[in-house]
Amino acid sequence: MSKHEDIIKHILSLEIGTKISVRSIANDLGVSDGTAYRAIKDSDAMGIVTTIPRVGTVRVEKVEKKSIEALTYGEVVNIIDGTLVGGKDGVHKTLNKFVIGAMTIDAIPKYLSPNCLVIVGNREEVQRLALMNECAVLITGGFGCSEDIKKLANEKALPIISSTYDTFTIASMINRAMSENLIKKDIILVEDIMITNPMYLNDTDMVAHWRGLMQETRHERYPVVDSEFRVVGIVTLKDMPLEAANDDDLISKYMTKDIITVTPKTTAAYTAHIMGWEGIELCPVVDGRKLIGVVSRHDVIKALQYISRQPQVGETLEDLILKNFEFDDVGDKMHFNGRIIPEMLDPVGTASWSALNMMLSTMGIMTLRERNNINITVDSMTTYFTKPVQIDSHIEVLTEIIDMGRNFCKVEVTMVDNRKELIAKSLISAKVMRK
Repeated sequence: MSKHEDIIKHILSLEIGTKISVRSIANDLGVSDGTAYRAIKDSDAMGIVTTIPRVGTVRVEKVEKKSIEALTYGEVVNIIDGTLVGGKDGVHKTLNKFVIGAMTIDAIPKYLSPNCLVIVGNREEVQRLALMNECAVLITGGFGCSEDIKKLANEKALPIISSTYDTFTIASMINRAMSENLIKKDIILVEDIMITNPMYLNDTDMVAHWRGLMQETRHERYPVVDSEFRVVGIVTLKDMPLEAANDDDLISKYMTKDIITVTPKTTAAYTAHIMGWEGIELCPVVDGRKLIGVVSRHDVIKALQYISRQPQVGETLEDLILKNFEFDDVGDKMHFNGRIIPEMLDPVGTASWSALNMMLSTMGIMTLRERNNINITVDSMTTYFTKPVQIDSHIEVLTEIIDMGRNFCKVEVTMVDNRKELIAKSLISAKVMRK
């Protein structure tokens, strides 16, 4: 095990809430400051530590992807550019909800629950009541708090955060952060679908070993690794027919060395695109260069089919635009009608070409998917614009499938205004993803 891995293992063994620094890690484990710094940065990327302004780096509990809508108090400090004035030992804790303390004292208790963040101004009685009910406090307007409140917060390990923003702005910022995290939750990554204990070959293995492994597992594709478990190639039945190789030949003689790999954080959609474009059936998943899993085209397409059946939890830009359009389906054609909304405008007040391009491509892809419920990835798109479009303009979009092959399909998209005058015309070519 390397020094880098030793440091990460040491950090994982620390209690939640423990403060760490480059100097303390270097002294405790007898490593250089540079090695300690790189390991701490990697730990931050892994989500097991976080850095909070004016507090330092703290060991935190890694938030799993399925509960990514939760925020820690430390993350709230960063989101609102706040200052932690008390309860530093509780920054790693997770808040379940936030409450604006604008009501009277006698009405507040029924709104409070443990792990709640109370947003309030310089009302000391509300601050105290929140802490007594196991709630953290966020003070707006740049106000501070008394020494008694700080002492109580430190005793209960509940953070007191101060921010110069007003209550409405702070609530909007926290709500936006939660919404963005909900959108991320819907995105399927390679780590969600990969096989974590894959069958593999060493570059020193003989062809006879590969043949035996293939007969045993019925798999036709295997990643090839070196002595340090780094991926150096991939071998498939297509690349090396059984009768073409001698049993005593090294597998490295026949393996494909020019390979494409993905990481656990690569999205399933991007993986589907590169696998379809390159004609890859199996893709190694690496951490650095070390093999940690594999993902097949079948796994990726199955994941994309799962995504298409799920309701969207967060609202993306595409959702925001398309919810203003109605559509009907007629055979190979679809008809959309709606209006231009403020979110689509450019600085001069007309609909931006990028927003219109996104809308045209999305509607074209919807048409292809409605036809055969197929998984596709855009290959190319050509668009011609003839006139600008103003805000609140009513527009109509007509899409028509003009070619549907086994591997590629094409759709024509036409946009007109309420006088049927042409605004834009687009031709989209898409690649069909098959299992």
